[in-house]
Amino acid sequence: MQRTASAEIRLTLDAPARLAFMVAVAGGASDERLDLRAGSAGSSGAPVHAHEVTDAAGSRIHVVDAASGVLSLSYAATVEGRRPSAPVSEVDLLTYLRPSRYCEADQLGPTAAGEFAGLEGTALLDAVSSWVGTRLAYVPGSSLPTDGAVRTLLARQGVCRDYAHLVIALLRALDVPARLAAVYAPGLDPMDFHAVAEAHVEGAWHVVDATALAPRSSLLRISTGRDAADTAFLSSYGGGVSLDAIEVSAVVDALPTDDVRELVKLR
Repeated sequence: MQRTASAEIRLTLDAPARLAFMVAVAGGASDERLDLRAGSAGSSGAPVHAHEVTDAAGSRIHVVDAASGVLSLSYAATVEGRRPSAPVSEVDLLTYLRPSRYCEADQLGPTAAGEFAGLEGTALLDAVSSWVGTRLAYVPGSSLPTDGAVRTLLARQGVCRDYAHLVIALLRALDVPARLAAVYAPGLDPMDFHAVAEAHVEGAWHVVDATALAPRSSLLRISTGRDAADTAFLSSYGGGVSLDAIEVSAVVDALPTDDVRELVKLR
């Protein structure tokens, strides 16, 4: 399997700011390029330096101290073959059981117990994914950046991150460790950054994507965390930042089929 991913982002800063981008493939790639340029509107811009740090989950963060004006990012990577399975640690299994900002597992406990009592393992993942997928409508632009799993369930609509948050919250409420992964998703339409849940069952992390918008086996991990607060493709600190344009691409040499009844690891 050969997967190729890219992202083009253009910003306007009204004052100097520190920017943190999470667009790079976790673990690196066989062929990878990251280019940052700053300038004014209509110019190609001068190169800008970014330093890379890695968080506890292995997500790669490119940090830029940028001046006011226009800033553009161009990223591309090619990954050959499959990646190693995600490691499992005792700390992770405890961390991803706790409620978090967007995944209010403590508030959804009665719902989870009432709907999924007696289920475990693969049967539980199938049931939660199907339940969320049939109760939410995928409506681009329908949710706010501050919406969590509870508000998503009440609104009955959302985008990929909302689906993932609800899946995660329900699983955590049933004492199943669950987390969010931001990914490049070959086959996704419309193409964009994508978010899926990962649940720890049968001794490993497995993908749960209630949107069913892209084959799980072709997904390419970018970042991992408790919820979208840990996995945003851009965070800014300081001056105001406007997102002027974004274009994401993800392709695979042969798009696989996806049997929703099978356990699939993200790698």
